[in-house]
Amino acid sequence: MLAGGPGMAAGAFYAESAGAFARIHRDRDIVLVDQRGTGMSHALNCALSEEELYSENDALLLSQTQRCLATLAPLADVAQYTTSVAVQDLERVRAAFGYQQVNLYGVSYGTRVAQHYLRRFPAHTRAVVLDGVVPPEVALGASAAEDAENALMGTFTRCVHDALCHARFGDPAVTYRQLRAALALHAVPVNLPDPTSGEPLHVDFTAQHLAAVLRFLIYAPQGTALLPLLLHEADAAHDFTPLAAQFRLISRAYAGEFAIGMHNTVVCSEDVPFYPTQSVDRAALERTFMGTRQLDGLATLCRVWPRGPVDADFHEPLQSDVPVLLLSGSDDPVTPPAFAQQARRGLHHSLSLVLPGFGHSQLASPCVARLLERFYASATVDGLDVACTREARPQAFFISRNGPGP
Repeated sequence: MLAGGPGMAAGAFYAESAGAFARIHRDRDIVLVDQRGTGMSHALNCALSEEELYSENDALLLSQTQRCLATLAPLADVAQYTTSVAVQDLERVRAAFGYQQVNLYGVSYGTRVAQHYLRRFPAHTRAVVLDGVVPPEVALGASAAEDAENALMGTFTRCVHDALCHARFGDPAVTYRQLRAALALHAVPVNLPDPTSGEPLHVDFTAQHLAAVLRFLIYAPQGTALLPLLLHEADAAHDFTPLAAQFRLISRAYAGEFAIGMHNTVVCSEDVPFYPTQSVDRAALERTFMGTRQLDGLATLCRVWPRGPVDADFHEPLQSDVPVLLLSGSDDPVTPPAFAQQARRGLHHSLSLVLPGFGHSQLASPCVARLLERFYASATVDGLDVACTREARPQAFFISRNGPGP
């Protein structure tokens, strides 16, 4: 099992998703290897405050990055935590266990690891599931702002086509644009009980806070189900408390879930150096809720973060006859279905499925657990029964705080 991020540990990911693998575990070992730099494999952790996580101040970001490096330098050569190194670790684990072949499941960044392991060790790879696909050719993050905006618009379109959601909220895209414009002019002071501790909390809610909430809620149907209601309450009733509470929950979860040092090494070695900076349409990015901040922030931190080893063929298209099942959500904000189609060009024994209305990672989607069980049992996409995925529907929109309509 290969976790996402980069920076999440396989053990932590499995703790959240074990139910989806219960059927598979009846007949097969499940091997959890915390990729070097994550979890129990010498995690490269650096504490980050909310101000540092979401600041638009390059000087603050640079200071945080240098402080993180200074903390980790006595403990590790941070350059030695790239995907090219990690797949060699995985191969050593396979050999140590004595498995002749392994099945791989990779999610998000983990799909990059899975594909590179397959490239290096095809004879030892039996079958692969790529969930939220990152093609080898893609430097992840360059198109993130536009991909996220497209996913958000997909969610709003789904609300417009849903009778109850449309009757209650109209077109949420209109509300969204009004809120963005208002927050661009001034922050909104919000006082609320901290949703994690109950202590009094004050937040000056800004456009950056809204962007963080939008970005992470559209990852999964549970979050998108809330969005029209949250935006409506902020716009119509000027009640930003639910949005501020979501921001607090998201920032707490994000700060503790990923090993920032490992994340930085991967991104600064494998992605940022390959961004097509000359062809980036900054005006188009500025029209999105994420804007240019992620792109500029990554460029800033990567000016000082060491780069690690990247195999010469790392970003080359992958060619393979190993059976591969690719899973995508139509409204995925970070790995859109087009990524899966790009990756599939060289995967000669593959099947790509897109679940309408779903976001990033399909592991919790209806029937996917049964689908994975069947695929790993047969190790072929030929004749694979995928009918149940056509019946899958994302969670219904919340019409009020009590939940969806009847």
